[in-house]
Order: sequence, then structure tokens, then C-alpha cells
Amino acid sequence: MTDTLDARLDAIVSGPGVRPAVAAVLKAHHDAARERIAAKLANGLPGVEVARLYAAAADDLLTALWRFTTETLYPSHNPTEAEKLSLLAVGGYGRGVLAPFSDLDLVFLRPWKTTARTETVAEFMLYVLWDLGLKVGSSARSVEEALSLARTDMTIRTALLEARPLAGDAQVTENFLWRFRGMVTNADPRPFIAAKMEERDARHQKAGATRYRVEPNIKDGKGGLRDLNTLFWIARSLAPESPLGAKVLDELLTARERRTFEEAFDFLWRVRCHLHLAAGRAEEKLTFDLQPEVARRMGWRGRGDEPAVERFMRRYFLVARDVGALTRAMSATLEARHQKKTLSLSRLIPGRKRDLGVPGLVEDGGRLSITGPEVFAEDPVRLLTLFVTADQHDLDVHPHAFSAVTRSLSLVTPRLRRDPRATAALLHVLAHGQRPYRVLTIMNEAGLLGRFLPEWGRIVGQTQFNMYHAYTVDEHTLQAIGILNDIQRGKLKDDHPLATEVIHLIADPEALMLAMLLHDVGKGGERGQLEEGAIAARRACERLGIDTRRIEIVVWLVRHHLALSDYAQKRDISDPATVRAFAEIVGDPERLRMLLVLTVADIRAVGPGVFNSWKGQLMRTLYSRVEALFRGETAVGADPLADHADLVARAAVSGAAAEAREGPGRVEATTEIALAARDRPGLFADLTAVLAAAGADVAGARVATAADGTVLDVFQVQDGADRPYGRDEPRRLTSLIAALEAAARGETPVAPPAMPAPSPRRAVFDVRPVVMIDAAASESATVIEVSGADRPGLLAELSRTLSDHDLSIRSAHVAGFGERAVDSFYVTDRKGRKITSDAVLDAVQVALEAVLDRAPEPPKGRPITAARASARDVSDLRPRNPVSPGPEPR
Repeated sequence: MTDTLDARLDAIVSGPGVRPAVAAVLKAHHDAARERIAAKLANGLPGVEVARLYAAAADDLLTALWRFTTETLYPSHNPTEAEKLSLLAVGGYGRGVLAPFSDLDLVFLRPWKTTARTETVAEFMLYVLWDLGLKVGSSARSVEEALSLARTDMTIRTALLEARPLAGDAQVTENFLWRFRGMVTNADPRPFIAAKMEERDARHQKAGATRYRVEPNIKDGKGGLRDLNTLFWIARSLAPESPLGAKVLDELLTARERRTFEEAFDFLWRVRCHLHLAAGRAEEKLTFDLQPEVARRMGWRGRGDEPAVERFMRRYFLVARDVGALTRAMSATLEARHQKKTLSLSRLIPGRKRDLGVPGLVEDGGRLSITGPEVFAEDPVRLLTLFVTADQHDLDVHPHAFSAVTRSLSLVTPRLRRDPRATAALLHVLAHGQRPYRVLTIMNEAGLLGRFLPEWGRIVGQTQFNMYHAYTVDEHTLQAIGILNDIQRGKLKDDHPLATEVIHLIADPEALMLAMLLHDVGKGGERGQLEEGAIAARRACERLGIDTRRIEIVVWLVRHHLALSDYAQKRDISDPATVRAFAEIVGDPERLRMLLVLTVADIRAVGPGVFNSWKGQLMRTLYSRVEALFRGETAVGADPLADHADLVARAAVSGAAAEAREGPGRVEATTEIALAARDRPGLFADLTAVLAAAGADVAGARVATAADGTVLDVFQVQDGADRPYGRDEPRRLTSLIAALEAAARGETPVAPPAMPAPSPRRAVFDVRPVVMIDAAASESATVIEVSGADRPGLLAELSRTLSDHDLSIRSAHVAGFGERAVDSFYVTDRKGRKITSDAVLDAVQVALEAVLDRAPEPPKGRPITAARASARDVSDLRPRNPVSPGPEPR
């Protein structure tokens, strides 16, 4: 702290308004220091050094404020013993690291009971800090109070483990720290370690049980900074006198693991500092709207088809995986040292070792471990046998064995990858395991799965920058495998009755599970996800020694794993042409069964609530019609009005009739609204405009027109909170039904939907618009598929545009993929004929492009760094004259 600052503060004491004046001087000084640190961060200074600079700036602020308060404003030249006071930094700040907007955790420490002066000093300092806009976590305690609380409260003990003196009476501080460290040294460390592990588990459960959610909490999430801090705290509890627990960390981790620890710590701190500065607040969640900006600030650039934000996020998730491996490694070493009296950890894991009859493996305290470090070197196949045995005996893998696997990955050679025993082990876990998701997840986190299957290694930690996928590609795939296993065991019969039935008719479950494991390995490839995936799947299967017939099945499933979803959601499944086209792709009933089950699991594993019974009904209907075709029946057009005969009868009398019900099934989250009326130009556009005006988000829609001109519109709608529309406010649903009937009868004019308010969360996605026109998909109509950034009222605008060009919508099919809407329309001219004129189609395309290009004004406030939204699995249908997007942000 400079003499100039001290002098400026001292000059304030004689003037009016001391507190605001002090705050103003300190704010100017502190802001200037923070600006210098932010500039160093932008220039590439390592994250930990930046965090230390922020802590040092806070130290300067607090020591200057302390000196002014205790020496100039409230001096006590000869304080009594009771008036002595010291200031400690605790928690992360005590460790000497601080993020730009983190809390300042402070303890005002006194020898005995509080006095008027100690209260006055603490009160003035806290008020000034609050005037500065700083978040302060403070406590005022005597030495005895602090020691007493630290004995029983593990949270307080944790904070005090990192206590660091800032200012005040040195004797009070030294006396406390000497007594506290002695207490920790003499205490049994096991309760503290257990409390930290339980606290970590609870934190993970709150922030998200998986470390691979695409909007991670970098502080409290799994694999985040708190997990590394937990290792710090455990180390300090075992050696409280050691700076930052370095002595214990060096003993518990190998040199390579120590380097990984330091690299992860530095990377996460750099991300956190950039995140705080980008958000302008203490933001710990790396949300979509902040990810591109943080990636830009950290210097990431796009490469090939992979934008900068996806490369950055992949690096984040690989670091998070490393943090998980470090936690297991440290746990393993702690337990391996349980016989050493100095640690007193002999009862951490109760139970005795049990021979399982598998060479090199043993059950140790209810978990699977190894007999020694040479086990894997003697026979590298045991790297996979370990996980087969864990699954067969339903055992978790001991941290010691897990660490041994991570340290033995160099044993995974081309020879091991082609060993039939290794292949058999992988297929056993995949297709015959009790809990394949759990076992494969451990293999993945150990790095074994990606090392054994290089194709898998390329998608580990890979993200897709969109709002549709909730997990990284590898985590999504592992969850899909777990869902397949649940379907096979009948656990999801209520949600997926057809899949539960047909999965037991599949002749080759190993091929199905292998296809699921490999179905997304082509993401990010230059040839496109499906073709690249098929090539990679063939290469992997050939290396594994899979027979030719099975390889062809796996490759076909990978290449066509989006086909059922595309046809069911984006095409008219009541049209015989759709049924025949899809049947031609599938070829035989066995592939149809495998594709159905794979698609159900794939969609459900995208994220919570993505699969619903609306999608399930569409897929089951298409499945049954294609299956009938394979049995020799003729594909005929289904009567679209048959399921709503009563509604159609009411509409014939009143001109229009609508009804609502909540969708069936436990995984449904929409309200179904069906309306029957006489068709007229612009009807569908009017109905969708009414829905938009009522705040009803259309999650799915179907339009069907009978030969007599009766039209049936079925909408699946939600409210703004993604709940069934009207569930919380039934009167809104009643009003909406009445408004739809009035609009259908033409009783009230329908205004076009207003442009929605700007949203940073959606503005960050640069969604490339595409208009695809398919004249061959239907014998009686032209199919127009429109894909672009979703927003309230988009469906109404698209429908109005088609109506304005004298096109009749014979059926409409609405699908949503996060920030992207994909709406397909079967259209004819006013006389019911297909559109064959290129001039008309070109004009329609230009008009639809103009609708897609419209967007809300950018949100005010902090600037938004847009990034290209991933659309790798939106559609497998070929476009006619796709829109040419502008330059793509990287």
C-alpha cells in the first residue's frame, strides 16, 4: 500500500462525511488495480496467478482500511488485552486466491469477549466494504469460540484451515493459529475426510450428478474447482502446518498426477476469472450465452467444422474428467496408507479381502481391487476383465484399482485392441452386463474406453453448441446404452411399451448395443455425421474382429440412426408414400425393430423431457405401418379424422369445434388441443397466430384434411415454463379454446404475432436457416421443410407466408431441437394440385428465407458473442436450393 493512499485517507478524517469519502478513495484505488489485473488476464497470464493478484488487491484494500480505521479514525495507542483485535482471511481468500467478484471471507478475532472498540472497528470496516459493493462473509469471534466451533463444525474447520493473517495484533493471531493447528494435528482426520466427501456428494447432486452437463457449474459442479479444493482441505487436515497442504499432496499423488492437478487448477481458475468478467458478476455457471465470449477471451479459434466454443468446452470437460481421476487417485492412496499409524485410517474401509477366482483381482471391503501393481503388465486384457468382473459381482471399482488403470493406459496397444478376449470383454459389458452405464462410465473416466476404441476417444468431452443436447456426446451415448438396458429389463414399459416388446425379438442384441456405442462417433467429421460415423464404425468393428454380417448391421444402424425420427416427426406418416419410402430404407423387420429401440433410447438420452409420448406415438404409428407393409399388406392412407369423430360431428353443426386434454404417458409435458373445422385459405396461419398471442408454445402439430374439406388441426402446446399449457391456469386454456373456435369460424380478425423480447440465451446462437423443397416425398403434395431459429410466432409467420402465396397447407409437422425449429408443410395450390412451377417455388423460398432472417433486436446490456449453433443431427433429408448463410462466427 503506497504512502500516497495512506495520506489521502488520513486527510479525510478531518472533513465531513468520513465513510463515503473513504469508500470513494478506496474504490478508485481498487478499481484501478482490478483493471490492471484484467488486462494481464486478457494478455494470457495464468489463471492461478491472476487469482492471486485479485487476492493481493483485496489485501491492499483491507490493510489500508484497517490501518485508517484502527490508527487514524479510532486510535488506541495502548489497548487493553480485551481491546486487541486481528483480521484473518479465511476460506478461498485465505488460500490467497480470489475471482473478480468472489466474496471476501473474513474473521475479526479477539482474545476474549467483545468490547465497544472492537465492535466499532468491525462495524465501520464492514459498512465501507458494503459501500464499495463488495460481498463480505464475516464473523467476529473470540479465540475460544473459534476453537470450540472448529472442533464440531466441519464447515468452520474447513474455512479456518486456510486462515491467513491480514492485519491487527500478531500475538492474538499466532496464539490462535498455533492452538488450532495443534488441535487439527492431534484430531482423528477420518471424520473430517468423511464429512468433506459427503459434502462433495451432496454438492454434486445439487449441481448435477454428471460432470458432463453442457452448462456446467465450474465452482460447485462435478469436476469443478470445489473438487480440487476438497483435495486441498484433506491435505491441510493431515498436515495443517504445510503451506497449501503441499507436503501431503506430494505424498498422495504421483509427479504426473501433481502436474495434472496444477494444470487443472490453473485452467479452471482462468475460466472462472474470465467468466466473472464476461458476466459482470459472480457467475459460476458456464451458460450458453457466456460460453462463446469466454472462449473468445481465452483465445480459442475454430478448426475445420468445429467452432471455437465447442473446442473450448471439450477442453473444459476433459479437465473435469481429470479432476475426477485425481479425486479417485487421492482416495486410493489414503486407503492404501490405512495401516500407517500416523494417518490412523485403518477403519476407513471395513471388511476383509475375498478371492473371486479371477487372477489378479480381489474383493476389498466391498469393492473390486487388484492384488498388486504388476497385474495389468502381466496380462493387459485384465484392464477390461476388471470391469467385466465388477459388473458380474455388482461391485464398485476400488480407487486403488481405478488409479492403477489410469497409470497403465500405455499397455493399450494395437495388439490388445485386436485381442479376441478383449473384444469379448467389451461386448459382455455392453450387451450382457447388469449395469452397463455405470461400468462403461468408469471405463470412460479412467481413459480406458477411449484408449481401447480410438473412435470413441475422438468424442470424449465433445459438445454440440445447441440447446437441444443436455450432455456431451460421450455421456449422451453412455446414457443411451443405460436406457437400452432398462428397456430390456422392462423398467420403462409404461413409457415405451412397443420398444419393451420388440427388444426381445431382436436376434442380435450385441450388434444393437455396439451400434449404440458407435452411433455418434462421426460427429464433427468432414463427410457429415452419418457417413463419417458409418466409416468409423466399420473400422472399429473390423479391428475388434466382428464378423462381416454383424458389421453390416452395425454400420447400417449408425448410418441411418436418425431416419425413424426424421420420417416420424417431419413427414406425413398417414401418407402411403412416406410409409413406402421409409420401408425401402429399412429393408426388413429385424432392422426395423433394432432402429425403433435404438431411436427411442437415443432421443430419451438427449436430455430430460426431450422424449414425450407425442414423439412416441408418431414413431409407433410409423413402425406399425411399415411392419404391416413387410407382412404383405398394402400401404393405404389412414383416415386422419377417425380418432376425433365426435369433434368432427360437432364442427359440422357449429362450424368449428375444439377440445383439449393433457398428453398421455408419464414422460409427456404438453397439452393436446384438437380443432375441427371447414378448411379455408389461411386457416392454419390464423390458428397458429392465436396460439402465439396466448403464449402457447407449439411443441408439435399435425394438420390433416379430409376429402370433403374438413380439416383437423392437432397441436401439442406448452406454457413459458415448458409445462402443459393451462395446467396451472385452467382459465387460460378455456379462453384459448374459445379463441381458436372463433378464429376458425372467421368471427374475429387475427393480428400477426409480435416480435418477442430479446433474449441473451437465444441471441448467442447463430442458427443457419435452411429451406428444403422436396417434390418427390408425396404423390399429392409438395413438401417444404423450413429450419431456422425458433421464436414465438415463427410457425404463424411461416404459415401466413405460404397462405399469402396462394398455397394450401394439407398437413404440417412441427419439431423443435432446442434453439432450432424444423417445420414441414405439405402444400398444394388452391385447386389441390402439387406445385410444379420453379418460379412459384423460388418465390416461396425467398419469402420463407425473409421470415427466417427476421430476429428480435439484440438484448441491451453486455454485448453478446454469437456462435454457430450445431445442427449436426437436425435432418438427413436432402435440400433443394438450401439457403446460403453468411460468414460463420468461429
